[in-house]
Amino acid sequence: MHVGMSAFFQNVVPGMSDREVYVHEVGLADMAEPLGFDSIWSAEHHFDNYTMCPNVLQFLTYMAGRTRRVGLGSMVVVIPWHDPLRVAEEVAVLDHLSGGRVILGIGRGLGRIEFNNFRLNMGESRERFVEYAEAIQMGLEKGFVEYDGKFLRQPRAQIRPFPFKSFKGRMYAAAVSPESARIMARLGIGILIIAQKPWDKTEAEVRMYNDIYREMHAGAEPPKPIIASFVAVNEDAALAKDMLEKYIRRYSRSALEHYEFHNEGLADIKGYEYYAGLAKNINKHGVETFVNFLADLQVYGTPDQVYARMADYQKRVNAGGYLCMFSYGGMPHALARQNMLLFADKVLPRLKALAVDEVIGAGKPLSIAAE
Repeated sequence: MHVGMSAFFQNVVPGMSDREVYVHEVGLADMAEPLGFDSIWSAEHHFDNYTMCPNVLQFLTYMAGRTRRVGLGSMVVVIPWHDPLRVAEEVAVLDHLSGGRVILGIGRGLGRIEFNNFRLNMGESRERFVEYAEAIQMGLEKGFVEYDGKFLRQPRAQIRPFPFKSFKGRMYAAAVSPESARIMARLGIGILIIAQKPWDKTEAEVRMYNDIYREMHAGAEPPKPIIASFVAVNEDAALAKDMLEKYIRRYSRSALEHYEFHNEGLADIKGYEYYAGLAKNINKHGVETFVNFLADLQVYGTPDQVYARMADYQKRVNAGGYLCMFSYGGMPHALARQNMLLFADKVLPRLKALAVDEVIGAGKPLSIAAE
């Protein structure tokens, strides 16, 4: 089974400088390849301390030069915020520089702070996502982009350097809503699961996506999803529970605040109607109830408990890979390193040994120097 790690770049501790956060997170990413992780990831966000990686492809390009084997994944590039032609170019460059190690995750965005500061209409995000995803996929598969849509009107333009290998099986999207499933299935894009819903609902949505995929691709099997989880592991179960209470819950509160899950006004924005029920439920039962619910979806405990929970989640959705965040919620940097090291020692080998008939990424990397 493929197991990656993600640098999170969160700064929610008073007095902590952004520079200290960057030095620490890059240090964790440097540990990934020697410890045996299969990939390094990060997520795109802007304008607040929720996570401070405004250009994930830039970060991954830096990590490409510091590594030789690991995959390089985005979770995600929020494509309505970008020119799709430029995204295709930047991904092609990174794939050449890394020898074909890119795993491209894309999404449409949820934070109003980001849409507002980019001066974009959030209500257009779903339609823009579809057009931009189609254009990016065209660029990476055919080597050119030519598109005449509602939002994107792009005369034929070549992608240079020309993409040198297919991105089929290397594209994922952070979306499994009923409205999005048919789009992802039609495009042949895999699903990236970021735990924010009850698992029975996530299971149902993945089954729906799988059925639509088989219907649209003449019975072909869909790519297995990738699960992203925040991880807190300690040999002492009581200390692991303390990590849950202090740091995973603080992350959960930061997610609530950044995305405004409790804001019933989100439901008035086209394409975000799902959040009406979520906001009403949060306001009915209280913010702390939702924070606790979101935290409890993550993974924590002793190494045996963490492995058992991750294996259970993998089985529930037949996942092909895992992405793990080890530093978040103001966790002291020394503790975050200890968290990642213990996971790599006691959990990672067992997860990688799980028999999963899926190859995440592009297989063996190619070396520019060797060519």
